[in-house]
Amino acid sequence: MFVSVVMITYNHALYIKQAIESILSQKTNFEFELVISNDKSTDETDAIIRETLASNPNAYKVKYYNNEVNLGMMPNSVSALEKASGKYIALCEGDDYWCDDQKLQIQVDFLENNADFSLCFHNVYLLTGTEFKEDNPRKKIPEITTIKDLAKNNYIHTPSVMYRNNLFELPKYFSEAPIGDYFLHMLNAQHGKIKYMDKIMSVYRIHNTSYWSSKKEAEQRVIMIDFLTKLKTYFDQDTQKLLDRQILKIKSKDMSFLEKQLYKIKSLF
Repeated sequence: MFVSVVMITYNHALYIKQAIESILSQKTNFEFELVISNDKSTDETDAIIRETLASNPNAYKVKYYNNEVNLGMMPNSVSALEKASGKYIALCEGDDYWCDDQKLQIQVDFLENNADFSLCFHNVYLLTGTEFKEDNPRKKIPEITTIKDLAKNNYIHTPSVMYRNNLFELPKYFSEAPIGDYFLHMLNAQHGKIKYMDKIMSVYRIHNTSYWSSKKEAEQRVIMIDFLTKLKTYFDQDTQKLLDRQILKIKSKDMSFLEKQLYKIKSLF
C-alpha cells in the first residue's frame, strides 16, 4: 500500500459521512487505504459509517474498526496508526474533511521527489459553526522549516499533514499525551525537513466543546507546560533548549496575569 489515511472518530455522527467521502473521492495514480477507528461512539457514528460505505464504490479501500470498548483518544490513535501499512501516512479526524481531490497526489508527488523532507503540510480553512475563514497566520510560515522551528510552537493542523511512515514504535508516553498531533509532528521532524504548501486543501473544525477549548486558559497553560516538560525528554539537547523557551514563554503569561492582578489590588488602596 502506498498511502494510508488514518481517521479516528468518536461521536462524529454529524460530520463522519463528509469526512469519509472527501477521502474516498481523492484522485490518485497510486493505491491508498483509509483506516477508520471508531472509539465505541455512543451516537449514530457507526451506523452512518456503515451506510456511507455500503453506497460508495470506493469502499473497498476502507479498513473499518469499531472498538468493542472505549479506548480514549490517544490509545485509539495508537491503535489506528499501528494498522496503517502505507509508505506515507495522512491524517483526517472524523469531524474534519478535505476540500481538494488532488491533496494526496500533490503531497505524495512532493515527498517522492524530495527525499530530504520527512513531512509536508498545507494551509486550511478553519470552520466554526457555519463560518469559514482562512488560517491567515499560516501565510507567514516559511516554505521550508525544521524541527528547530517546530520546537518553538506547533503550526501544523492535523488534516493537512502527510509524513513518511518511519515511526515503527511510538514512545510509551504518546498514548497518555494530552496533545498527540504536536508530539507526532515533532517525532517525524527528527527525520528530515518540513515543507509548507500555501494551498488550502482541508477544513479543520473548531468546537467549543472539544477537550482543549473546554479548558480555561490558565488550565491550558498548566497542561501545556507539563506536556512540553515530558515531550522534551525524547529529543536532543538543542531541541530541548527550544522547548524550554516555549515553556518559559507560557510561564511568563502566568506572571503577566499575576502582575496585573497585583496592580489591580494596589490600585484599591
